[in-house]
Amino acid sequence: MKYKRIFLIVLDSFGIGNAPDAEKFGDSGANTLKSISKSDEFRINNLSKLGLCNIDGVDLKNNDSPIGKYGAIQELSNGKDTTIGHFEIAGIVSEKPMPTYPDGFPEDIIKEFEKQTGCGTLCNKPYSGTQVIADFGEEHIKTGKLIVYTSADSVFQIAAHTDVVPLEKLYEYCRIARKILVGEHAVGRVIARPFTGKFPFTRTADRHDFSVEPPESTMLDILKDNNYDVISVGKIADIFADCGITEKHYTHSNNEGMSITLETSNKDFTGLCFTNLVDFDMKYGHRRDVDGYANAISEFDNWLNEFIPNMKNDDLLIITADHGCDPAFKGTDHTREQVPILIYSKDIIPENLGTIKGYNYISNIVLDNFNLR
Repeated sequence: MKYKRIFLIVLDSFGIGNAPDAEKFGDSGANTLKSISKSDEFRINNLSKLGLCNIDGVDLKNNDSPIGKYGAIQELSNGKDTTIGHFEIAGIVSEKPMPTYPDGFPEDIIKEFEKQTGCGTLCNKPYSGTQVIADFGEEHIKTGKLIVYTSADSVFQIAAHTDVVPLEKLYEYCRIARKILVGEHAVGRVIARPFTGKFPFTRTADRHDFSVEPPESTMLDILKDNNYDVISVGKIADIFADCGITEKHYTHSNNEGMSITLETSNKDFTGLCFTNLVDFDMKYGHRRDVDGYANAISEFDNWLNEFIPNMKNDDLLIITADHGCDPAFKGTDHTREQVPILIYSKDIIPENLGTIKGYNYISNIVLDNFNLR
């Protein structure tokens, strides 16, 4: 059957362990699903029905009668960050990793950034996003210097207090950095990290990502070029630098993303609704909050109680992830893991898809459905 509407939901960082090349990334033993399954907050009735617990290698009690197609996907790209993961979902396999800066950014990059913004900078090291504002926030307020930092991912992050740097001015500084960071320094994302309040400060929900443009056409471009709707929910539009998007909805939380996705399911459109739910990664994975992560998955699972019955006969639902971020693992960074794929429609025949090589399996499903490549 050909479907009129496809809902593709990325549970940002919901890994299921067992990546064959995890050792290469220093992530042997990481397993996001296994870690959160030990929490008392963990409840996955609907995800279990869709087949999550039946995926090969998942060490949870099988569902006797799964209602969807289910499997594990191994990433082919040389990276474990959001941008590379989403690009691969959309059809682009990245053989070369995006640049990272374990020792901070080169002096010429920082000097050019300071010249074009007229602001000094602080930090310029890999740092935890909450710790960096605790350590440099007061100096930033006194001096007006911008807090520039990175992580194990390919990111250039700028943190600023909203009383010192208004939000739109922070976004302007990010756009300046984005234009500077090209060529060999084309990081995956420049990220605005506004914070507020008094020490130790609080990050606001007005984060904004300025991504590098995809190096070639993705499934989003192909759909848009063929007059299909491509509706972005969450940070999808940011990740793809607005390329291939026909309608976008920014969100400040998983709950808002789920609400907009449900609202979109009540609209008449033909094409793709592409949703990213970032709280799993940003609020719980990186902060190594096992119970928070487990509770967020439980909230999503409960939301499916409303979404699935609302699906039309010609709707297809695909649930997946872009990488792992095991909240019980060492450090604070993403983890190289396999991710789940769960596929459901009202007419689907349940099937174990086994282990699939390449997130681009998903773009093939989407484009094949609309007779495109």
